[in-house]
Amino acid sequence: MKTFHYIAGGVTAPQGFLASGLACGLKKSGKPDLALVYSEHVATGAAVFTTNKVKAAPVLISQEHLDHPHTRAVLINSANANACVGPQGRRDAITIATAAAALFGIEPDAFFLGSTGVIGVPLPVEPILSALPTLKTELAPNGGTAAARAIMTTDTYTKEWAVAYNYDGREIRIGGMAKGSGMIQPQMATMLAVVTTDAPVPKPLLQQALSSVVGRTFNRITIDGDTSTNDSVFLLANGAAGGEPVKEGPALEAFTQALEEVCRQLAWMIVKDGEGATKFISVQVTGARSEEEAETAARAVANSPLVKTAFYGEDANWGRILAAVGYSGIDFSPAKTEIRLGDLLVYAGQGLAFDETVAKSILQAKEVTTEINLNQGEAAATIWTCDLSQEYVRINGSYRS
Repeated sequence: MKTFHYIAGGVTAPQGFLASGLACGLKKSGKPDLALVYSEHVATGAAVFTTNKVKAAPVLISQEHLDHPHTRAVLINSANANACVGPQGRRDAITIATAAAALFGIEPDAFFLGSTGVIGVPLPVEPILSALPTLKTELAPNGGTAAARAIMTTDTYTKEWAVAYNYDGREIRIGGMAKGSGMIQPQMATMLAVVTTDAPVPKPLLQQALSSVVGRTFNRITIDGDTSTNDSVFLLANGAAGGEPVKEGPALEAFTQALEEVCRQLAWMIVKDGEGATKFISVQVTGARSEEEAETAARAVANSPLVKTAFYGEDANWGRILAAVGYSGIDFSPAKTEIRLGDLLVYAGQGLAFDETVAKSILQAKEVTTEINLNQGEAAATIWTCDLSQEYVRINGSYRS
């Protein structure tokens, strides 16, 4: 049951959170490239990170900081991933965390760090250190958009969402920001998200809620099938809403439902802003024997360059969809399978005659759904993706320049 409603404010919508963003000189364009989200109160922290074996220094440092009982802030730079630069990457991340912590009079372990941008180039530390005092001074309860803008790389717009709901006589808020446009197949791409809440959630339950929600949101999107070295989703809960700590049961269920809404909306924004994307595509696999098999099949379809280019060309080439399910590795019967583009049935054990004009009109929409019904069980899963255009190649062919 839906218990929440949208509110403005993004990552600073919850009580007690401030944010800022500015240009410190990392981007050649002079655009904002350094962001800070800060809790005025001691908070609990949770996080989910990339599963890529190649992990950037800020990911490794933040994984260590996750063990700290309290978290106060998330500091993110764009334009440079601080990845694959040897021991210097770790030293630079620690230097930045230590300097930021000293500025606020808190432990370095109370900072999460995030970086996004070019891999293999040493992070310019001095511009970041020089900008930290101003970044602190500019912290504001309406600074969420400035922070969201500063973490962008090839994104074309800021990604923010927040909701509020009432529980046990008090209003609880959850807000977030994200960035990501390419190199996206979060297995928990280049994807970063910061989510905040004023709910009083103990650390173990906060991590439990985030891990489950990420599995149904950020881990269900793909743009190009690549998993970055820097993927991170951070969640801070400062309890400023008051009341008793959230416990297992209805209180946790209400919180998790609202958290999932924020993460889902941010995930959808990432897909809709995919590099060169012109369409938002929902790949639904139904009638599977397990959710795992449904997700595997849907992901194969969503990652197929042939499927994605067919959607871009508005070509009802259902054969590419069926072929992707076929090589996904799941056991299914093509003779029992049905494929729909929107509401149009195009395959039912064999190719069907259908009106190409109707199919074209379905595929011309900005949002398209394809359903693959395996007709062998009750499980289902959806993966959200986008089409693949010439613009994606142009962007990624010149990313470093």
